[in-house]
Amino acid sequence: SRSETLHLVLSVFQILIWRDEEQYSAWLHPASLERLFSQKSLPWARAPAACLNFNCMLILLPVCRNLLSFLRGTIQCCSRTAARQLDRNLTFHKLVAYMIAFHTAVHIIAHLFNFEFFMDAQLNRNTSLLTFVLSEIGNGDNAAFLNPIRTNETNPTIVMFTTVAGLTGVAITLALILIITSSMEVIRRSYFEVFWYTHHLFIIFFIGLVFHGYARIVRGQTVASLDTNKPQNCSDKFEDWGKNGSNCAVPEFAGNPPGTWKWVLGPMILYVCERIVRIYRSHQKVVITKVVMHPSKTLELQMKRKGFSMEVGQYVFIQCPSVSRLEWHPFTLTSAPEEDYFSAHIRIVGDWTQALYEACGGDKNEPQEAWKLPKVAIDGPFGTASEDVFRYEVVMLVGAGIGVTPFASILKSVWYKRIQNNQDVFTKKIYFYWLCPETQAFEWFADLLQSLEGQMTEKNMMGFLSYNIYLTRWKEQEAAHFRVHHEAENDPITGLKQKTFYGKPNWDNEFTNITSQHPRSKVGVFLCGPPQLATSLEKQCMSHSAADVKFIFNKENF
Repeated sequence: SRSETLHLVLSVFQILIWRDEEQYSAWLHPASLERLFSQKSLPWARAPAACLNFNCMLILLPVCRNLLSFLRGTIQCCSRTAARQLDRNLTFHKLVAYMIAFHTAVHIIAHLFNFEFFMDAQLNRNTSLLTFVLSEIGNGDNAAFLNPIRTNETNPTIVMFTTVAGLTGVAITLALILIITSSMEVIRRSYFEVFWYTHHLFIIFFIGLVFHGYARIVRGQTVASLDTNKPQNCSDKFEDWGKNGSNCAVPEFAGNPPGTWKWVLGPMILYVCERIVRIYRSHQKVVITKVVMHPSKTLELQMKRKGFSMEVGQYVFIQCPSVSRLEWHPFTLTSAPEEDYFSAHIRIVGDWTQALYEACGGDKNEPQEAWKLPKVAIDGPFGTASEDVFRYEVVMLVGAGIGVTPFASILKSVWYKRIQNNQDVFTKKIYFYWLCPETQAFEWFADLLQSLEGQMTEKNMMGFLSYNIYLTRWKEQEAAHFRVHHEAENDPITGLKQKTFYGKPNWDNEFTNITSQHPRSKVGVFLCGPPQLATSLEKQCMSHSAADVKFIFNKENF
């Protein structure tokens, strides 16, 4: 799958950087003094550090939404495949985060061993030991030392909390632990505010990262010193270093200048520009023109903003200052580009959506006056895979539950294009599948489908759209009992002429049927739903793609 390929490519890059750091660095010379002193654990700290620099350079780029939208629009004309990869930005963000966590753990463990060796070198005060002799270097002016622990009267814990590297390392680690743990799906779904606020600890993370190597605690033999004290010749003659007649001078050591800022400065500037654009957009006036309270506690906001332009399937981030000045939440646009407003359907499932619902008068019986409606800010719109829907002659739209919202925009836009006799519409057939666990989920979307069905019947266009609605938690026996007591021309649940199916679709049969109906076609498969369904559909696309029919899988990312 694409996710596995992405993971493989990223892992290969990590291995190449790791190996390059190990092979390039003088720390790994077989007889280097640093390697002999740290008993080979120092390279295990440096190689992950190089990989951390690389990953920290990448971690901010997938969340620069405006940059991704610009790139998507730019490369769309050149490569549709490359544009689709940008839709997997959150997957890439998570993979990079996993690599940061892994390399951080290896880096910390290696340095724990390093400091244990450093401490042992000070405690074993024996001039016949190379480690002790190396520890004593630099005691005078403290300028050329190798061992950062300068006395045997201290311990690694004190060094950890009294040095720049130690303090920033602790801050980075704590910030990373909080960010990762609060990103778990159970927390993100149930306590979004916790996820949102702790994610902003990335500011502390990056500040600590830039200054982590400032004190240059990790040191190596200087280039000039390597001419007067060659490790391969002098490491066994340490007792004679600096003496008359000896060809081995006392070695000098120095730390490399901090280099992390070179990796992260560019992405940090891009992210700052991204936030400036968001702030500018948040101050543009947005007017709520209409509020509709749908059944099952679904709120529809119809809005207008000067200069707003959208495409089908796009999404926006909405902020309501009266609810929270810091929280922005993504919502798919359910309006069509042809309409003179843009809208979003918001399901009430958490504290923020409940507060917005109440601010819009959802908990009141009487209509809310316009001047009492809350102010909202909009960031976007941003592109998704659904923008490509009209590039395919045959399209499969699969929505699960509230995941049907991107397809509301598509179905509306298709209808407008059809009634306007738009000759530029390449799409000739749409198969629409909607999977819902219970009947309540149908209520807010049924009006749109009923309207489309009636208008298509009137225009004799029923062959253009084939829609199938499934109640996934109903058994066929329950459905049969229900139909007996509600016999009617239209379906008793949705009010549509097309009857509702019960249980889950047989995707193998559906794909086989579409293959037979549309030979020599490219079929675009678009999904907004859970990962399990995505995996199933992607496998079906791969197994049913042949020489004459090709299925292209696309998935919404939120």
